[in-house]
Amino acid sequence: MRLNDMSFFNLASRRMNWLGSRQQVVAQNVANSDTPGFKAQDVTAFADVMRGVGASVRTTNSRHIGGIGGQMDGVATREDEEAYETSLDGNTVALEQQTIKASEISENYRLASQLYRKGHELLTLAATGVR
Repeated sequence: MRLNDMSFFNLASRRMNWLGSRQQVVAQNVANSDTPGFKAQDVTAFADVMRGVGASVRTTNSRHIGGIGGQMDGVATREDEEAYETSLDGNTVALEQQTIKASEISENYRLASQLYRKGHELLTLAATGVR
């Protein structure tokens, strides 16, 4: 039996993939913080990803470049409705907000990876009786 076939490990793995995609979106926001008219992006909520909601790709402009198509690793991106502010040039990226998000993502990733490791240690203990 593979570890990813067990629901706990599958859930932890999916959570870490979602957090990785969210971190990538935050990095893109920071990289475009000086781009006029750039709108801050975020990913759909993890609960929505688990339910399969918001996974469809939607084109907002016929001139947009193809490729990812609004998705990263199966996680849909969307405009961030919770952006703090809009600058005079139309950019909605606030570096303070992106820093807070990056910190939250880092802590949540650390927690998910520790839970994954502890689950593996429990399986090892149950199978071998040795810590």
